[in-house]
Amino acid sequence: ESEAVVSDPFLVVDDLTVKFPTEDGLVNAVTELSYTVEQGKTLGIVGESGSGKSVSSMAVLGLHDMRTARITGSIKVGGQEVVGLGESKLRKLRGKEVAMIFQDALAALHPFYKVGSQLAEAYLVHHPKASKREARRKAIEMLDRVGIPQPDRRVDDFPHQFSGGMRQRAMIAMGLINDPKLLIADEPTTALDVTVQAQILDLLQDLQREFNSAVIIITHDLGVIAEMADDILVMYGGRGVEKGPAKEVLTRPQMPYTWGLLSSVPDVHGDTASKLVPIPGNPPSLLNPPTGCAFHPRCGRAQPLCAAEDPPLRRLGPGRCACHFPVRAPQEAEA
Repeated sequence: ESEAVVSDPFLVVDDLTVKFPTEDGLVNAVTELSYTVEQGKTLGIVGESGSGKSVSSMAVLGLHDMRTARITGSIKVGGQEVVGLGESKLRKLRGKEVAMIFQDALAALHPFYKVGSQLAEAYLVHHPKASKREARRKAIEMLDRVGIPQPDRRVDDFPHQFSGGMRQRAMIAMGLINDPKLLIADEPTTALDVTVQAQILDLLQDLQREFNSAVIIITHDLGVIAEMADDILVMYGGRGVEKGPAKEVLTRPQMPYTWGLLSSVPDVHGDTASKLVPIPGNPPSLLNPPTGCAFHPRCGRAQPLCAAEDPPLRRLGPGRCACHFPVRAPQEAEA
C-alpha cells in the first residue's frame, strides 16, 4: 500500500485556466494547462516571458487576487483541492506543504527586518507553540544548511548586508524552513553570476535529495533545465505545448517552438562562425491571441490548418506535443 502512496503525484494540475479582466479586455494568462509532479522529482517549466509560467505556479499557492482572477480547473496538492480554498486554509498550505522561492530575492525579503527574524517568523507561523529562541535556533540551522558562513552572526544582518547569491540562499532557507513537500523555484538563478548559479543549483539538488521534496523550477534558461529537471513542460501563449522526459525533450523535441528555443542557444562545441538562429517575431498577445495554434505566425512549418485549428496536446513517442506538423527527426528541423 505504501508504494501506491509514493507513486501518486504530489501535485496534480488539471485543465487549469486563469483569466484576468482588464480595462482592455480579458487576459488569457493560462489556458487548459495540465501537469503532475511526484515527490523527489523535478519538473522544469520553460518558455519566454509572458508564456504563463509564473501565473500557473502562483495559482498553485493561491496567490492570485480571487476578487479579480477567474480560475477554473483543478489543482490538487497532496490530494487537497486548492482552487476555491479559503484564505485561512491556504495560509496553512503555504510554507508547510508548498513553498516558493521568488525571482527577486531583494524585493522578496523585507528591507527593515533582520534576515533571521524573517526566517524565524516563517517558522513560527506553522509552529505557534515554538519559543522565539527555538525559532532563532532553527533560522541559524537553516542558514548554515544553505551554506551561509558564520550563520550565528549573519542571522542578525539585514538583507542589504547580504550579497545577491547569499540573499538567494536566504530565500531558499526560508522556503525550506518548514520542510515543504513541494518547492517552486521561480527563476532562482536570475541576475547571479555563473559560478554562484551553479552553487545554487547544486544546493537545490542536495536539499531535494535530503527532503525528498517535489520541485518545480521555472526558467527560460535551458542549461538550468538540462541540469535539474527530470521532466520538462514547455509553455507558449499560456498553454502547455510540449512535455515529456527531460532528455527526450532536449534531444528530440517535436514542437517547432521547442526547436526554436534550442536553436537560439549557443553551442560550446559548435562552429564558431555559425550564427544563432533566433525565433522570428514576438510572443503572442494574451489579450488577442492568434487563431488556431498560437505559435503559427512565427513558425516556419505553419500550414493553413495551423491558423484555423488549435492542436490538442497529444501523445507522441514518450512525450506529448501540441502541433499539427511535429518535427519527427533532427534532420527535418534543418529543412
